[in-house]
Amino acid sequence: MVSTFSSLSRLIRSGLVLLKHDALIPAEVSDQLPPIWRFPASVLRALFAQKGPKLRVGMRYAAAFEQLGPAFIKLGQVLSTRADIFGDEFTDDLRHLKDQLPPFPKSVAELAVAAALERPVDQLFIEFGEVIGAASIAQAHRAVLKDGRTVAVKILRPGIEDTIARDTAMMRLAAKMVHTLSPASRRLEPQAFVEAVARSLHLELDLRLEASAADELGKIINEESFMSAPAVVWSYVSKRVMVTEWARGVALSRPDAMTQPGIERKAMADNLIRAFLSQALNHGVFHADLHEGNLFCEAPDKLIAIDFGIIGRLKPKERRYLAEMLWGFLQRDYKRVAEVHFEAGYVPKHQDVDTFAQALRAVGEPVLGLAATDVSMGRLLQQLFEITAQFDMHLRPELVLLQKTMVSVEGVARRMYPTHNLWEAAEPVVKAWISRELSPLAEGRRLFDRLVKRLREEEDGESTLTVANALKIQELRATLKQSQTLGYVAVAASLITLVAVIILSV
Repeated sequence: MVSTFSSLSRLIRSGLVLLKHDALIPAEVSDQLPPIWRFPASVLRALFAQKGPKLRVGMRYAAAFEQLGPAFIKLGQVLSTRADIFGDEFTDDLRHLKDQLPPFPKSVAELAVAAALERPVDQLFIEFGEVIGAASIAQAHRAVLKDGRTVAVKILRPGIEDTIARDTAMMRLAAKMVHTLSPASRRLEPQAFVEAVARSLHLELDLRLEASAADELGKIINEESFMSAPAVVWSYVSKRVMVTEWARGVALSRPDAMTQPGIERKAMADNLIRAFLSQALNHGVFHADLHEGNLFCEAPDKLIAIDFGIIGRLKPKERRYLAEMLWGFLQRDYKRVAEVHFEAGYVPKHQDVDTFAQALRAVGEPVLGLAATDVSMGRLLQQLFEITAQFDMHLRPELVLLQKTMVSVEGVARRMYPTHNLWEAAEPVVKAWISRELSPLAEGRRLFDRLVKRLREEEDGESTLTVANALKIQELRATLKQSQTLGYVAVAASLITLVAVIILSV
């Protein structure tokens, strides 16, 4: 248990580190501050910023985040995907935070593997190579199993559990202070946001859970054409060590990834967007850490995903809301998009749906159909933030991972193909989901399932489900399965018949 005093000390230290690197209130943005804050900001820089040659702002942030540890490095990874907002130079300076942090020694890694798998390394592998990637929480080594398979061995950093515990305690304290001292920020739910982040960080500390996520999501990914994922080697999995088959291709974090012969940039960017949307909409589970360090590519348009430490999940209702909102924007049906926001509870009921639709039109019309290079993402995000304030919209903790992943994925797609059109890429997946899940037939199936559930509940409570009713349910189920040829009228007639059966049975 981390004490409040310890968390406060860590919070103060974090602020001082950011000041030291001139990354708390960088000199480059001082002219954008309100006049009342410019003098105090300059005093803080004069007192705490380190002297000497001035590094670029991105390099200063990278150095500060690296010194502060995993929670800040995660933030840096997200920022590094948005060159369209922060510029290429800034994001390039953060690039190494994805998978090229200082590693711990190979000898320490070998001892950790032996302790976790309860056998010496030379009994587990023919070869155990040098580190191939080092991130904030773990690092990976190339190895060869006794059966000749090349694999990747992921090992948690020594002492990472204590570091994460201190980081999350500090974030909780900071969120509590923001909630108390800044009433205007409460709609952003800082405490709920931090809890969502803390949960995802703690899940990354048990590689057995990551192996389970990699197995579950990997099977989904490998069934589709957009992306692939390496299989887990289950006999080499423990809490602190995990082994997967070797991922083909070149890491997207490498500068030469997109210059490989035969690479089709647009198709690859489309595949990334479609893979993410298919996971989220069709399956309700998605890879929630899709930055370039966790993606490999090979010609012409193949993507391979690794590192399943953070996955997101969406319930059926959330999937429906997401699909309807995306489809509404694609169709420029802003009234329906607004209605879905109200149905989902994302906008308070006392707000006006038509006024909200008007605000959405002001967002959508200037950007829909444009190439990414013609859209100012910074200006768009500012406008969206202003709308959330105007309509008193609160942060939704259950959507934090979805929103964070959408920001990262769209940014990565832009880096692959600078003129990428998100809406064009998304349309086939969203259209297929809408056609399948929101058709009259699908609505009929859902109604049928609810009515059958009611009959079975009555059976459990009062034993009123007769043999005739049971046969009728079977008949209706068969009718529904054949309804593509029988048509929607037959489905409707079957449902009417079922309602009559219920009434007669009461």
